[in-house]
Amino acid sequence: MGGPQNVGGKAATSVLMRFINSPTGPRTTHFWGPVANWGFALAGLVDMKKPADMVSSRMTAALCVYSLLFMRFALRVQPRNLILFSCHAANEVVQLYQFQRSLGGYDYFAGKKMAEEATARK
Repeated sequence: MGGPQNVGGKAATSVLMRFINSPTGPRTTHFWGPVANWGFALAGLVDMKKPADMVSSRMTAALCVYSLLFMRFALRVQPRNLILFSCHAANEVVQLYQFQRSLGGYDYFAGKKMAEEATARK
């Protein structure tokens, strides 16, 4: 009766140990670097609540280019680092949204165009 449970437990432990000891596991910088890079995406999400005139279009454009370059790098480097790719893909989406807001685009969370908000403040 205890056989299938033990086999499942060993399988789960084996999968966990394979992840821990993998070339992109938590014992390497291939894991902790991308974890730290999630801070860019999270900061961009927090900035969505700020007025669009506080968003720097130059810095946002630089972050867009940075994320695109590192998305490609994450797929080309050996071992392929999908954790790094996912954090830069998320950051790319967030920064593109911020970039269009900084240029007077539509703010989907506020439900209005940023140009309308700028004229309403004056």
